[in-house]
Amino acid sequence: MGSRERARVLCGRANAPFWGASEVRAILGKCGYYGGWTIGSKIDLRSGLTIGFKMLAAGLVLAVSAPAGAQSAIEPAPEIAGSDNAIADPSSDPTLGPVTPGKGSSGLALPRFVSIKSDRVNLRSGPGTDYPASWVFRRAGLPLEVTKEFETWRQVRDAEGTAGWVLQSFLSRRRTALVLPWEVKAGAQPPQVPIMNSDSSSSRTVAIVEAGVIANVHQCDSVWCHVTVDAYQGYIEQKKLWGVYDGEVIK
Repeated sequence: MGSRERARVLCGRANAPFWGASEVRAILGKCGYYGGWTIGSKIDLRSGLTIGFKMLAAGLVLAVSAPAGAQSAIEPAPEIAGSDNAIADPSSDPTLGPVTPGKGSSGLALPRFVSIKSDRVNLRSGPGTDYPASWVFRRAGLPLEVTKEFETWRQVRDAEGTAGWVLQSFLSRRRTALVLPWEVKAGAQPPQVPIMNSDSSSSRTVAIVEAGVIANVHQCDSVWCHVTVDAYQGYIEQKKLWGVYDGEVIK
């Protein structure tokens, strides 16, 4: 494979593998899909590994594995600041145990789901810029769970359990969810999930998406959620989404 990205393009209902960016662009043209790529990844500043997925405009789903040359796009991690500048707060430990339901200093519920506003968000080891960033989220709309609050900082974790602190200003109350992220396995084909026309498994299929894509969540009734994935609207079973709690109702 070298440094080329391994991609699988869903062109209509056909599923064929292509290797390298030029081949991907060529098949996109044949399928009639044009538009910019929305990068979706999480970069580990410690190892240089890029993890995640990419989605294309017009409903085309493109799953991408980590390119071998990912380190060239990695920022150096900042040095750890001295203790005289660090914020002394016992809640700065990002190791997460069970989260006690309640309210944070903001008056909002803890825990709760939010989403990322930007394509680049540093995940820090503590609540302050003096703490080093060990990860960089590069996927706008990615759902995160807020578990603690300290001033303008929020302790969050993603679907894989990676935890750290981000500034509140980088987070949105807009609800999004990942489709079956626990079914995404390295080296295995992600399962496909139908978006239904109504909240019934017997209704018409509007579109098929791969596990790992981001859905915008509009409403949930504790069984089904009304979602949008790119240009397609419909319903996905709530139990297949990470970013919505079991039994949660969203209006």
